[in-house]
This record gives sequence, structure tokens and C-alpha cells, in this order.
Amino acid sequence: MSLTVKICGLSTPETLDAALEAGADMVGFVFFPPSPRHISLETARDLGRQVKGRATKVALTVDADDATLANIVETLRPDILQLHGSETVARLRDIRQAFGVQVMKVLAIETAADLTPLAGFAAVADRILFDARAPKGATRPGGLGSVFDWHVLENLDLKLPFMVSGGLSADNVSEAIRIARAGGVDVSSGVERQAGIKDPELIRAFIRAARASQELVVR
Repeated sequence: MSLTVKICGLSTPETLDAALEAGADMVGFVFFPPSPRHISLETARDLGRQVKGRATKVALTVDADDATLANIVETLRPDILQLHGSETVARLRDIRQAFGVQVMKVLAIETAADLTPLAGFAAVADRILFDARAPKGATRPGGLGSVFDWHVLENLDLKLPFMVSGGLSADNVSEAIRIARAGGVDVSSGVERQAGIKDPELIRAFIRAARASQELVVR
């Protein structure tokens, strides 16, 4: 099985081109105003056109309402909606039916107990993304550059495609793939020179490191 590499939080034509030219399978765009990676619908329209089918377009949202999702779907025409909030299984089902777009649910992981809701989400989602749990007091979801214990996923029996995120970089992506045996990896802050500002060379280095670990993927 081939490894899926996702570069998330892209916001400029230059960094999007770097990701596409380096061979990213998925490119992610953030629609969440508190994030330094948030983009406007106008920017999303331009970046979406730039992709031109070279990668899967992913729209990241956090507890977005139907009107917000409708605007994103109409403007970006994403292939996948990445749901990064406290969405319930029922909400996932409704979104998938209402918009006819694949959904990828993000689960925040710290310990094995955090896998408890997985079965419910796996029944309705198209993909699962495991991310580090946000630190206490954080104003945004996600690990915010922190890793979680990948051994939590070591013996996971999940038929659904899943990805790992949270604190990944070119330096540790091989280890994450080896331990979690994930079919995909997702990076954002690990390819930035400062919050929200992607670095083309870091993007290229991450994708090279991930591809070099391709043989470690077993499912």
C-alpha cells in the first residue's frame, strides 16, 4: 500500500506549488479564524484552481455550521472535509449526506482511552486522522506541534484508512510510520519557519523523508 502524504495549512501560491511539485498526495486548507493558517474564501478559490487535479483537496473546519460548510464546498470544491472539532457521529453522518463529500474525522489522542469513540466514527467517516491532544488552555484543537505516543496505535485493527499528525517533521516521520503503521501522515507546523508561514524547502524535505519510509507501510 502506498503512503499518503498530506501538507496542511497551505495559504500561498508559492508554498502550494512546492507541495504539489514535491508530490504531496493531499493539500489542506484551513477554515478556522483563530488559526494563523486560516484563509479567506477568495484565497481558497484561487488556491483550489491552482491544484488542477494534481492532489486531493482537503478543507479543515472546526465545528462549522451548514452555511459555512456550504460556502467552503461551493468555493473550494474540496474532495474531503476534515472535521477537527467536537462533531458527533450523527453530525458526521449529516454532513456527509448533505454535501456529498468524503469526511475525515480527527481524533485527539493522548492515551489508549482516547480510542474509545473510534468505532462509532469509523462507521460513518471515510478516513480517520489521529492528532495529538491540545494542551490545557489551548484556544485551538490539535497538538499544536506536539507529538503523541504512537505506540497507542501499534496494535490498532482498523479497516478504514487512517493518518497520523501532531508534531511531525522530516526528522521523526519515519519513526511515526514505523510505530503506528499508518497509511498516511499529515504535517503543518513541522514545515513552517514561523507560525502559519510554510517553508518550501521544509515541505520538500518532509515529503522526501516520508517517501523514503514507504517500505515501512504495511496496511
